[in-house]
Amino acid sequence: MSPSSSTTRIAARCVSSFLSFVFMATVSYPARLRATIRVQPSSQMEQIRRKLEAGEARIGGVLSGTSADGIDVSVGRFGLEGGNLRLLEAVIHRTRPWPEDLGPRVRACLDGAPQNLSQTALLHRDLGRAFGRAVREVCEGEGLPLDLLGSHGQTVYHHDGVEPSGPASLQLGDGDFVAEEAGCPVVSDFRQADLAAGGQGAPLSGYADDVLFAEQPEPLCVLNLGGMANLTWLNGEQLLAFDTGPAGALLDGLARRHLGEPMDRDGAAAAAGAVLPHTLATQLDHPFFEEPLPKSTGRDTFGEAWIRAWGGPENSAQDLLATGVRLVAESVAQEMGRSLPCMPDTLWVAGGGVHNGALMDALQDALAARDSACKVVPSGDAGVDPDGREGLIFAVLAARWVMGQGVTRPQASGAALGRVLGKLSPGALPPR
Repeated sequence: MSPSSSTTRIAARCVSSFLSFVFMATVSYPARLRATIRVQPSSQMEQIRRKLEAGEARIGGVLSGTSADGIDVSVGRFGLEGGNLRLLEAVIHRTRPWPEDLGPRVRACLDGAPQNLSQTALLHRDLGRAFGRAVREVCEGEGLPLDLLGSHGQTVYHHDGVEPSGPASLQLGDGDFVAEEAGCPVVSDFRQADLAAGGQGAPLSGYADDVLFAEQPEPLCVLNLGGMANLTWLNGEQLLAFDTGPAGALLDGLARRHLGEPMDRDGAAAAAGAVLPHTLATQLDHPFFEEPLPKSTGRDTFGEAWIRAWGGPENSAQDLLATGVRLVAESVAQEMGRSLPCMPDTLWVAGGGVHNGALMDALQDALAARDSACKVVPSGDAGVDPDGREGLIFAVLAARWVMGQGVTRPQASGAALGRVLGKLSPGALPPR
């Protein structure tokens, strides 16, 4: 007998023995025990559904955004109105600092430092623990027991798929570790189902803004100024959602390189600078800005290597930041004019960029230069905390997982219609 034949027969016996074990385990265990194994997670979800029906479901969201400046924890009270999911109360939002040993590892990974499999696996585990602990500490401090948590994780790679390799996205922070530390069931890893259904895995905000901004008239247009900038457009059954380009990742990167600070607080340095026309024109010539919808991007495209190309000490930090602010504003206004069915009356703005006065002014100027009467307004004026919105997005997606709601649409991320996003980590289940 040849070695390959012997190996095949041994493998076949192993598979046969395994299947026999599975069969015997199924038929031999008492029915009550088998029911316990199967029923507990569904019973757990049924309890959450009942709380949603009663308007008493406390659901949280946790993430670290593309800027990686801390761990954001948001909690909302959710319910159903006419069968539709609604945010009844935005309860809290808190940002927790990275554990001292973890922050540098995250930033090194995002900045392209070489990572072996061991480092990646440990970071996946440690981020999960850190997210879960942050949620537990915030909720215990506020006396807020959670029914459910949506955990986005930390994006360490996002490729929009323009290259032949196709789209791919990776978020670290394992959901099982999050659930163990947070002490509640967790839905996580939201982007993979979107990718599997042919989408780009981003942006996902369009699948939640109908809940968060339910009281606002349509057409609804929401801009998130996080590490990347993305837009949601909603008008009846028409939904568009797409990235417009870099935002905080660019401005914070310029501040770190040229100011020696983690950010340009309040946009003060940018406000004191002058736009560099040649630099602005060169950077706006990036091919991403001309891509058709659906479109998404990340640090893989607009990361440290791209930021280094903006210039060196021959340009002042203030001028570089003023130019960066103008690029963000122009890329948003340009994409709105090109891709939206019509200009909205109001552009609701969320994310850390809301606190950059120079950027908010530049956005208003860029829209006015296109003869638009659209007003740039912080989302807080609509009752949605600009800093807490992104966490609430993943709370909404977790609730929609429990409800079994398929949310994806081709005109948003590019995914086929109606996929449920996320995976469940039940955490510790009560004995039965």
